[in-house]
Amino acid sequence: MHERTDIPRSVQSGRTVADRLFRGMALGSGLVSFAIIGGTLIFLASYAWPAIRSQGFGFLTSSVWSPASEKPVFGIFGLITGTVQLAVVALVVAVPISFALALFMHEYAPRWLRRPMANVVDFMAAMPSVIFGLWGFYVLQDPLRGVAIWLGDNLSVVPLFKRPEDPSGSIFIAGVVVGLMVLPICTSVMREVFSQVPIEHCEAALALGGTRWGMVRTAILPFSRSGMVGASLLGLGRALGETIAVALLLASDPTAKLGILDLGGGSVAGTIASRFGESEFANRALMGAGLGLFVVTLVVNMGAQKIVAKSRQT
Repeated sequence: MHERTDIPRSVQSGRTVADRLFRGMALGSGLVSFAIIGGTLIFLASYAWPAIRSQGFGFLTSSVWSPASEKPVFGIFGLITGTVQLAVVALVVAVPISFALALFMHEYAPRWLRRPMANVVDFMAAMPSVIFGLWGFYVLQDPLRGVAIWLGDNLSVVPLFKRPEDPSGSIFIAGVVVGLMVLPICTSVMREVFSQVPIEHCEAALALGGTRWGMVRTAILPFSRSGMVGASLLGLGRALGETIAVALLLASDPTAKLGILDLGGGSVAGTIASRFGESEFANRALMGAGLGLFVVTLVVNMGAQKIVAKSRQT
């Protein structure tokens, strides 16, 4: 007797052991992430609270930073505005160059050149920030000083580019160096996003008689929009938290400045790196500044999620 083979196979309903295991691991990883973020926030808030309470609302509105004096006074307004200015300068430098470089490597570069260029970009993305800081301090600072003077001479009508007396150690110079530091990361992400575009879309655009740039504009860019926005915001996140390069290049000045070419400027990360350990109360004040940077970064990341989701829907 042959066993019948036309009997319907029983299908197991519900989650398998592997499904439950994976679900548990994913849930556990998410909870660990929330625990780390919450623990960091609680630690910063609890350690900095005595210093913040002593300043009241002035902690957010003042630009004076003297926590080690006989009567401690400090505020993070100048440090937060300086950090945002520096990050914006870095993005203005990094994003256009990253887009052009990633597009060239993906679409226009000869095949024999693509892999070496990609390796160099990936290597630069992995370089320690102190290398970029030393390079900027000893090599780029003098040429960028001339650029800053030129901007002040020709665009001084704009308050942002007010003619500087001495642009050394300015937000502009530090921001350009941080932008060059962020550039490899943005380039790598954009290049990877461009490589995910379905080849059929590109071939169809060319087959219809489109030019190479027409294919890029109609097939690659619409598909890659959300990834490009995500790469830019990833660079923004690193620029906001950059420490060593800023500490080397930016003359520490917690005063809020409108012009980015003036000598000195404030940065939360750079101030923490250069002033940590002055005194117990000063450390608590620095923890308060770190708490402010933590909140700003959290808000930026939440906004980035919404922007990327909206861009993906579009």
